[in-house]
Parts: sequence; C-alpha cells; structure tokens
Amino acid sequence: MTKQIDEFTKQALKTDLPEINPGDTVKVSQKYLDKEKEKIQIFEGMVIARKHNKEMGATITVRKIASGIGVEKIFPIHSPMIAKIEVTKSRKVRRAKLYYLRTAKGKRAQLKLIVKKESKEPKESK
Repeated sequence: MTKQIDEFTKQALKTDLPEINPGDTVKVSQKYLDKEKEKIQIFEGMVIARKHNKEMGATITVRKIASGIGVEKIFPIHSPMIAKIEVTKSRKVRRAKLYYLRTAKGKRAQLKLIVKKESKEPKESK
C-alpha cells in the first residue's frame, strides 16, 4: 500500500519549480474557471513563509499590499491549479518566517535586495 502512495506522490510532484525562499518576490499564475473557460490570474507579492519543504502538501504564503490593505494567500506549490511560479526579486532575510512584516511600517518593512552577480566578460579594446 505504501508503494502505491509513494508512486502517486512522485507523479503528482512538480519538478520544474524554482528555488523559493522567504523574502522573494514571486508571480504566482493560478488557473480558475470563468463560465466554462479556464483563465489564469497572476498574484504578485512577497513570500513570507514556506512550509513542508518538499512534501506533497508544501505551501507558500504570499503577501501583497492592494489599495493600502495587506492581502495574503496561501498557495499549495504542487497543486494542478498553479500554472507557474516565477521569482522576480530576492531579498536578504535572517528569518524563516516573515510574519513581522504584517505590522511593520516604513523603513522597518524594507528588506535588502540581493544583487545577482553575472559573469563579466572582458571588453574588446580597439
């Protein structure tokens, strides 16, 4: 019985997911039905928590500010309703859960960006 469960979970797990960490700004494309048509809605915000790392029930909590009001959504990463997850920015954090951002205002709510260093090729001189 456990072999059957393991096989099912292996088939259902997504393998094309990017590295998602707390502090990352992500775009989550979520499928939904609208009058028998399947459409995609994009939710962009900061990841404040990631739970159950590589399990079938792994989730991320994404927070964004819409019209001055904080909105949080919990997305199951391996759900078939999630079309894709794209990481747009990464920030340096020292916590695994960023729940303090719910009440933080002003400079306390800002996190430092991580600049990804690209390989610099030497320029040709004339």
